[in-house]
Amino acid sequence: MSTYLPPLKDMRFVLNELAGMERVAQLPGCEEATPDVVEAILDEAAKFAAGVLAPLNHSGDREGAHFDAQLADKAVTMPAGFKAAYWQFVDTGWNALPGNPEYGGQGLPKLVSAAVQEMWKAANMAFSLCPMLTLGAADALERFGTEVQKQSYLANMVSGKWTGTMNLTEPQAGSDLAAIRARAVPVGDGTYRIFGQKIFITYGEHDFTENIVHLVLARTPDAPEGVKGISLFVVPKFLVNADGSLGARNDVQCVSLEHKLGIHASPTCVMSYGEAGGALGTLVGQENEGLKLMFVMMNTARFAVGMEGLALAERATQQAVSYARDRVQGRAVEGSAASVAIIHHPDVRRMLMLMRCKVEAMRALAYTVAAAHDAAACHADAGERARNQVFVDLMIPVVKGWCTETGVEVASLAVQVHGGMGYMEETGVAQLLRDARITTIYEGTTGIQANDLIGRKIARDGGAAIRVLIAQMRGVQGDAQSCAAIAARLGAGIDALERAVDYIVAKYATEVRTVALGAVPFLHLLGIVSGGWLMARAALAAQVQIAAGDVDPFYPAKIITAQFFAEHVLVAADGLADEVIAGGGSGLALGEAQF
Repeated sequence: MSTYLPPLKDMRFVLNELAGMERVAQLPGCEEATPDVVEAILDEAAKFAAGVLAPLNHSGDREGAHFDAQLADKAVTMPAGFKAAYWQFVDTGWNALPGNPEYGGQGLPKLVSAAVQEMWKAANMAFSLCPMLTLGAADALERFGTEVQKQSYLANMVSGKWTGTMNLTEPQAGSDLAAIRARAVPVGDGTYRIFGQKIFITYGEHDFTENIVHLVLARTPDAPEGVKGISLFVVPKFLVNADGSLGARNDVQCVSLEHKLGIHASPTCVMSYGEAGGALGTLVGQENEGLKLMFVMMNTARFAVGMEGLALAERATQQAVSYARDRVQGRAVEGSAASVAIIHHPDVRRMLMLMRCKVEAMRALAYTVAAAHDAAACHADAGERARNQVFVDLMIPVVKGWCTETGVEVASLAVQVHGGMGYMEETGVAQLLRDARITTIYEGTTGIQANDLIGRKIARDGGAAIRVLIAQMRGVQGDAQSCAAIAARLGAGIDALERAVDYIVAKYATEVRTVALGAVPFLHLLGIVSGGWLMARAALAAQVQIAAGDVDPFYPAKIITAQFFAEHVLVAADGLADEVIAGGGSGLALGEAQF
């Protein structure tokens, strides 16, 4: 089983050459992210990821989290080593890295925290889910909570002393949140009693911390039907006294853990509210605006889940390369005196190059979106803030949808490279595929991301936002003429993307079902063309370094990898565009009874 080594050289290249770390560090509030500080953070995070979290990944998967209904607290016990690792994580300040300094955070830009987050997720995805949700819940409370709520919870959540969760899903209400039945009954003193059951609650119970802060969607008695009648409540495991100390145990319990395909070390809980009179909670924001507020947390989580696709693909690629170098099997296709390592075989090379180039494209896309998020939040110019926010909103479904689908594909290729040994649990590569499979489902399936992309992000504004992006891509295509093969494939990919956008804008209002059938292919199309755009930029940046006399083999390899992406991935753009434009009719032709 291979170890995980954070790919710091490529991370630094993407941060500096593609995402614009220098520009981000000049934004108001981001000045602490100096080159020396960022370098030190990356180095120390790499040590923690490789030395503390990665060794627990396989053992945590095998042991899993355990639930004991016989205990008074219905406790969840985490796998051996996880609690100690969590407190080492908290005590060394990693949880607070992106947090607001007003509440004890370090205030580092999202671009820096994204790179660090990639390491946590690649080293131990199940572990990483806990701080991911805590910081998402803290972000929602910081934006929409009352001053009392902020003072009660945020410092402890930012530090990691307490953790947080997001409670949306119910047995009858998965993607259809309009079907939520959880009730919130006003007490009369500003508090509410919450009743109902929530399922699929990540880290809803665990033995890491003394308190868990749940954000819960529920309906008040007079709420209108549908999504317009959902409110958001903060419901702690232990009530918090006015002085910040913990009070009574609240009426919220984990009643079981789900038995899952993967992420075994992450407790996925069934939560029950109000079995003994009602769980006390307080309203976040205004009544009936809960879904809008929760989407803030969901968008943060969607970006983070996209990072999971990248991270697992990186780890799978590392493991496949290591195995391919060591595994001796078969003579060379051109003839050899003895058997050779399988990395010599052309088809294994093809798989490894596919894995490599897709990982690099995903990293470039995710970090570029993270940098735009920083500009949207911090830039001094309101116009620049708005422009960057439009780009972030457009690309979040792509980061979430395309990166996770690609992560599953890369993890599957890693199993294939391993051959029969990849199907065996002891090599560890099967775990990566099992863990990756959930990423395309939770926080909104790929289909949901794709429908959001074509409906809210493209059709609604007549394609204005995506045409700005296409213009940027055209500029890079023009600059890349020195890399003729890359420029030609990128140009063809942009043409295909533009054809598909024109079709969506023209037909969405009148033929929505037909257009929607091509939503996921369109998401893949935008993903690979965006990846090709950024890989072309990477090749150009590498050329600059080579022209300046740098002899590091990293730079020629970057150009070759970009060319491979153009010739093996971007070439699918025309077919995907045709699928979007012409494939809807046959997809809807059969009657439901014919399936």
